[in-house]
Amino acid sequence: MTRFLSSATRSRLSLATALTFTFAAAGCTVGPDYVRPSLSTAPAYVHQQQLQPHDGQPSAPPLDAWWLGFDDPELARLETRALASNLDLVAAWARVDEARATAREAGAARLPALAADGEALEQTQSTHSPLGLAGSELPGYRRNQSYEKLDVGASWELDLAGGLRRNEQAARAAADAADAQRLGVRVSLAAEVADAYFRVRSAQARIALTEQQIETDRGLLDLVRYRLADGLATRRERDQANALMLDAQATLPPLHVELATQLNRLDVLMGAQPGAYASEIEHARQDYRVPAIATDATPADLLRRRPDVIAAERRLAAASARIGVATAEYYPKLSLSGLLGVEAVQPGGALFDAAAFQPQAVLGLHWRLFEFGRIDAEVARAKGADAEALAQYRQAMLKATEDVENALVSLEQLQAQQAMLTAEVAAHDAARAAAEEAYKGGAISLVEVLDEDRELLAARDALARVHADDARAAVAAFRALGGGWRTGAVADGGAQTQKFRRSIRNTGQVPGSHEVRRRLLNRLQP
Repeated sequence: MTRFLSSATRSRLSLATALTFTFAAAGCTVGPDYVRPSLSTAPAYVHQQQLQPHDGQPSAPPLDAWWLGFDDPELARLETRALASNLDLVAAWARVDEARATAREAGAARLPALAADGEALEQTQSTHSPLGLAGSELPGYRRNQSYEKLDVGASWELDLAGGLRRNEQAARAAADAADAQRLGVRVSLAAEVADAYFRVRSAQARIALTEQQIETDRGLLDLVRYRLADGLATRRERDQANALMLDAQATLPPLHVELATQLNRLDVLMGAQPGAYASEIEHARQDYRVPAIATDATPADLLRRRPDVIAAERRLAAASARIGVATAEYYPKLSLSGLLGVEAVQPGGALFDAAAFQPQAVLGLHWRLFEFGRIDAEVARAKGADAEALAQYRQAMLKATEDVENALVSLEQLQAQQAMLTAEVAAHDAARAAAEEAYKGGAISLVEVLDEDRELLAARDALARVHADDARAAVAAFRALGGGWRTGAVADGGAQTQKFRRSIRNTGQVPGSHEVRRRLLNRLQP
């Protein structure tokens, strides 16, 4: 291109180019270099030592698949299905894909850009227009005209102060934060599925116990009726026995509501219409064992296991890089651009003649010399956002530790309560059997038998509820510890996105989400 320029122009261009590359070579990246802040953590959890595994309790499972520790195949199937089909998780993957694309766009801004433009025009000029009136008086005027233009241009902004580099760092950190948030959705999803599942099992167990108690109360009512016919009981005793049976029956409707609600919740978590898997879950085995919690975990482990803590740290890194983006505005911006183009206005067209060739070379400079006050405000705003992100990072760590402590103390106390309720049920069961025998022998009144029935039902119901609450507390502990994903999944977001694309293409239809899946497949096409 330079052979078409004069020697003086070429000399000036060479000098400007040399100076530009000198400045670029001497340039630096302004703004602070991010260093992950160190957070002080306790050596162990306060309630960790009190939570010792009891005899017969399964050992602590791996955190990445903690639900397998409950030894319940149905729960494992539900978790697998939900992690493959949940639409919140699909949306989280899409946000990761979006954030990764933004990061790639920020990186591409540091590279030269090449563009081609072309234009062809055929026109008949009006002789009554200003140009037509002036041109028609000139010799050689032609009313029919052709205009052709073809340009190939390149441009490159030299990142002298490192503003573009800092912007790319911020975008990549934000993409890592989005990936960590996706992992947080996965952790929450696994816990939500298990929580709903154990609430289903609790409702089923309490319904079964209530129905057994109703049968017992019905047998007692029949006994009172027989004694009434023989003149050994009163109508008041018959009515009391009947009222006790009706009271037990009245507890069933709320339990059936709870059961149906949690079954619907499970279906939605698995990306299906409510009612899709209700019959399958209802007829599956109902026994499960609550596993132990790992006693070697420390609060420091939360820094690499809790997705919300990881996301907060990545947002802090992005905020730190944006300080450099704002600081770079103090410095001049240099850009190089060149154009190889041809242009011709002739009736027959002469686009590729040597005379139509018009190269250009431009050295651009942009410097906000009189806006330093505004730049000061932008830098101060970036520093404020960085301080906010640091506080949020520390708060996220404190909240994570609080979640674990709360889960551990709940689990500890529920296990103790379950042991006491087990003994209480055994005592009430023996007392109730002795009371019925004494009533048959006429040693005590029916009121004492009815009291034992009420206390036995209440104790059994409480035991079934606490057993499920114990499992739910274990789920909360695994969730608080950041269980549900494999450590290192944040390290390569691009690979994770590609893996997700392949899994979406190879997975069957998402139940009840055909249109969503179709749109997602179309959007993820490379």
